[in-house]
Amino acid sequence: MIKFPASGLYAITQTANKSPDTVLNEVAAALKGGAVVVQYRDKQPVVAPFLARELVKICHRYNVPLLINDDIELAALVDADGVHLGREDGAVTQARERLGRAAIIGVSCYDFVEQAIAAQAQGATYAAFGRFFPSSSKPLAAPAQIETLRQAKLALTIPIVAIGGILPDNGGQLLAAGADLLAVIGGVFDHEPEQSARAYQALFSR
Repeated sequence: MIKFPASGLYAITQTANKSPDTVLNEVAAALKGGAVVVQYRDKQPVVAPFLARELVKICHRYNVPLLINDDIELAALVDADGVHLGREDGAVTQARERLGRAAIIGVSCYDFVEQAIAAQAQGATYAAFGRFFPSSSKPLAAPAQIETLRQAKLALTIPIVAIGGILPDNGGQLLAAGADLLAVIGGVFDHEPEQSARAYQALFSR
């Protein structure tokens, strides 16, 4: 298992209307551009086991962890580095028991610091908050306040991930407020992924 990084770009796959080859090529480009985590998110997973296994191989070439969105069993099946859990995706303890002590387990905490504190106590690897800006990937997601990141930074010892409509020109304010990683879908994969990833990674070296 590869460890979860302390900071950097967290790229989430964009799979809608894309062939497996396109998804794999785009992820490889994002990794070349400096992405430090990849999450396989696929809301219509026709070829999920195949695609997830190939993503694990590509990510491991770059020594980057591959996480599975929502699906503990798929993560176990393809020997992914971990899983990201939303509101209805099972408990941290359940994922830990299934995937092992070394697995990365992330939890969506939306705009609730108390939820993140509870997840940390249960053994979560990181807490994710958002959405912070309007998002085409999750247009109906409830908004989160930037102040939540400041409160989370004081309350948590695990890394903090921010998500939702993040672009290179607005991500800096989230990092300043306490985010450690920026999770991005469209901002990376709507454009040329390698160049887009470099633009985000530049925020972390300022």
